[in-house]
Formats: sequence, structure tokens, C-alpha cells
Amino acid sequence: MNLEYALINDTSWQNETDWQTPDTPFMSFAFWQALSDTGAIGEKAGWLPIFILVYRVADHSADNATDGEFSDAISNETDDTEQGDAKPIAVMPIFIKGHHRGEFVFDHSWSEAYARYGLDYYPRLVTSVPYTPITGQRFWLAKGETLNEDIVKTAIAGVDDIAQQVGASSWHGLFVTPELASITTSSMPTGQDIALAIAAHDEGMEPVPIEMPIMERQGCQFLWQNKDLLKDSQPFADFEAFLSTLKAKKRKTIRAERRKVAEQGITCQRKCGDAITDEDWKAFYHCYVMTYAVRGQQPYLTIDFFMALAQTLSEHLMLAQALDAQGEIIASSLFLYDTPASNSDNDSVDGNVDNSATLYGRYWGALGEYDSLHFELCYYQGIEFAIEQGLTYFDPGTQGEHKLIRGFIPTATHSLHRIYDPRFVPAISEFCTQDRLHMAQYRQQAFEALPFNADNMPDF
Repeated sequence: MNLEYALINDTSWQNETDWQTPDTPFMSFAFWQALSDTGAIGEKAGWLPIFILVYRVADHSADNATDGEFSDAISNETDDTEQGDAKPIAVMPIFIKGHHRGEFVFDHSWSEAYARYGLDYYPRLVTSVPYTPITGQRFWLAKGETLNEDIVKTAIAGVDDIAQQVGASSWHGLFVTPELASITTSSMPTGQDIALAIAAHDEGMEPVPIEMPIMERQGCQFLWQNKDLLKDSQPFADFEAFLSTLKAKKRKTIRAERRKVAEQGITCQRKCGDAITDEDWKAFYHCYVMTYAVRGQQPYLTIDFFMALAQTLSEHLMLAQALDAQGEIIASSLFLYDTPASNSDNDSVDGNVDNSATLYGRYWGALGEYDSLHFELCYYQGIEFAIEQGLTYFDPGTQGEHKLIRGFIPTATHSLHRIYDPRFVPAISEFCTQDRLHMAQYRQQAFEALPFNADNMPDF
């Protein structure tokens, strides 16, 4: 496959071909446009975007291809792109960053190590959905394309190009799919290879050029599954059917928490899409801001961002609200979810129907402290909605062992890291290896603490 890349600093590439519907709403063009239009990404936010466009070129034009210069549009390597000489097939986003905010995979100790040696860890490059710890594909793919090693290698060459041009210390691909992690790391050198090369150089031997490795870290999040294992993994009929799969003590705890909410005179309701009014959005944002205010922080996202989502992604939005005895909104939780239409768009890629539709719990806030309300609004309302909509999974967001005892299953997350100074690679590579072992042990321990009856325990 003859692939080249171009580095693009705007979104003109979106009009170059027909693109597949992304695997989550967070990679939709509308979501990213909302981030850009409201200042959540951009130079002022410290998330400066660049897009690596991978395209297929005809053999007769390959000799004329020129990579590497930032441009506002696809470099004009061919005279007739519409004739198929240069066909865009994939795009990967890169952010140039001078901080770690909004990432949820932490490398502060690496930055501190650089500082101890008088070196600057910034700028650094990041591929992620800003402020969103959701596992997913980190490429936009043209219709008819599947992610493969050639596309990934071409994109990584673009990453290295950007790193050289801006003097970046590293690249970090966050919350990538297991498939992308496997493709990216399978043919790369290891930290041990770099250590041997450095030792050989120190001993005066002829240096051997070696590519920097891409190292993998793993984490743990908790994922709810809409699968009744006693009924051949059929979806649950209702919330009580889900509770029946838990041990008696855990069922009792959850029912008690839900009663506590009602006993405080609080009622909950859910609204979707266009049913969410402007007043609902204002009330939600008030709650959202309060969550940050109690920690003395400013929120990453503005009311304009959420209003933009309401205009362009309404079919993916569900808002759960808590109302006090006077009918006033005292807490809100905003979810995004996959729709049947978005899942079916990609069926033609591999001939299989996508049965992994997911609810994503993302943004929460409350005007005060209420017993068990967070569990109700962020977890139990989400579980009920996922059951009603026939969604297969519910991803409630990052962190929190309290999710475990409510039936959320420990699941591995994956991130990729490339360090460009070879002196730091052996130590960071060893750190990543030990970190993966630690996280595997943690997931095993978390799995053993799941609250399910023996007949309903999922596979580890």
C-alpha cells in the first residue's frame, strides 16, 4: 500500500472524502467543532490541534510526494486528486500541549525527571479526545477503510515529523482501543533495545540508528454490561432483573440508597434530545459549575459548548435531573449515547452488525450535598436508561472503586507513549512494564470483589 501523509492545521480535510461514522459520539465532527468554536481547544486553551492526513497515492505520483510541512489544506502532490491519484483514507488528531490538564493519564513524574536533569518536557504531543477519558478509535477513517499497520505507521511518521519541528519531548495516545495498541506496539523496538544501543555507544562502539519504541501503559475503568448471564447473555428486562444477579447484601444496599433519595423528597426524571429545554441546560450548567467551585476550580467547558451539543448532537444526549420537593432542579447528570442509526452506518465495513452501543456518563453537578444522590443520578438512572434503550454497555467515566460494588466490571484501558530522548527510554520503559503488571493485579483483585452471584460472574 502506497501511503503518504500531510500535516493540516484546519478541518478542510473533512470535505475531501466520505468518512465513516466514528465509534463514539466524542469523535464526531460536531463534538470537535463544538470544542473548537467555544475555545475548549485552540492555542489559548493550550490544546493546539494539528491533523495528520493519511492518503493513498498512485504509484506514478509517489516519487513527487512531499511530506512534513504544515499547511491549511492537503499538499498539492498530484495534479488531479479527484481522479484518484491522492485519496484521503485516514486522519489522526494531534495536540501540541504545554500542560497535562484534561487528560486523565498522568505522566507528571516523567516531567519531573526531565526537570531534575535541567531539561524541558514541554511541549509534548497528545492524541486524545480533550477532557474525555473514553476508550475509542483515534482515527477518522474513510468509508470502506479499516485500520491497519500501514495506516498506523504512516501516521506515526507524521507524529515524529511534528515532534521534530516543534521540539516535542514525547507523544501520548490516550484511551486508545486494544486493537490500536496492539498494532502500534507489535513491531516496535523495546526499551531494552535502546539500553543496549546506549551501552554500545558509551563503550565506543559504532552507534546503530534505532527507532524510539512506543510503550504501552494500562489502566482500569469500570464498565456495566447489559447481559443476563443466566439467560444466555440476553439484555435485562428491567432494573430489578439486574439486581437479581447481585448478592443479597448488595441488592439491599442499592435499594436502600434509592430509598434514601426518595425519603429526602427528591424525584428524578430523564430527558432526551430536543426535549431538553434551554432552561434545563442553564440549570444543568449551574450544577456543573458548582462541582468545580467546591474545589476552587474553573470548569473546562462553557455553557456555549453544551448548547452547541444540543444543536448538533441532540440525538445522542440524555439529561438526568433531580428535583426537590418544590420541583426545583438540584442536580443534573449529562450522558451521551450511541444510537442505532450511528451503529448501523458502519455495518458495511466488516459485514457485522455493531452490538456494542454504549451509554457514556460524563458531566455531573449538584447544588448541595444529598445522601446517595450521586449514585442515583450518575449510576442507577444510567443503568435504567441503558436497559430501556437496549444499550449493551454503560461507561460511567474514569476512576472510582465505588462503581465496582454496583455491578461495574473492571476493564483495561490502554495508552501509548513515545519518548524522543533515548536517555530516558530504558527507565520509562521499565516503569511502563511494571505499571502494566501492577494494573493487571489490581484488575484481578477488583474482579474478585464484584458483587454478582456465582452464576452471574462475567469472564475476567
